[in-house]
Amino acid sequence: MKFQQNLLEYISRSLISVNESISVVESVTSGCLQLAFSQMPNASLFYKGGMTAYTLPEKVRLLSIDSDEAEESDCVSENIAETMALNVAKLFESDWSIATTGYCTPIRNSLYKVFAYFSFSYKGEIVLTKKLELHPKTQALNAQLYYTEFILGCFKSEMNQLLILK
Repeated sequence: MKFQQNLLEYISRSLISVNESISVVESVTSGCLQLAFSQMPNASLFYKGGMTAYTLPEKVRLLSIDSDEAEESDCVSENIAETMALNVAKLFESDWSIATTGYCTPIRNSLYKVFAYFSFSYKGEIVLTKKLELHPKTQALNAQLYYTEFILGCFKSEMNQLLILK
């Protein structure tokens, strides 16, 4: 699995230059973001860690997701992604966090669609949440890789916007 090296290097340099940290919690991307962050130069200077919380009970237990909301939405919603982002940042005591939840295969619970929600938090506040939809015939691994690359690109842009304002 190969990521865009210039993107990884840019994110790494940016976080190091402002002495900020990041953590990740994944569901639909199943560790792809954690892998990408671990491949960044000097990752130990800014990447605090991550977790993959794939099932509803684990998201409820580890990330304080409301169980009623989780059951109602199959743990896939904008609010679930935001709650995951905020709570993983607290767990790892990081400045930034990224959370993903969604579907990489079309199933009944997704109305046979392939989509993901992702959310970024910065210093305890949600700064971006988006839904990303793919063609239902997208292969699962290709969906996960696409989500990962897209999210990293969005993170670079969001980080740039916030850091320029500092």
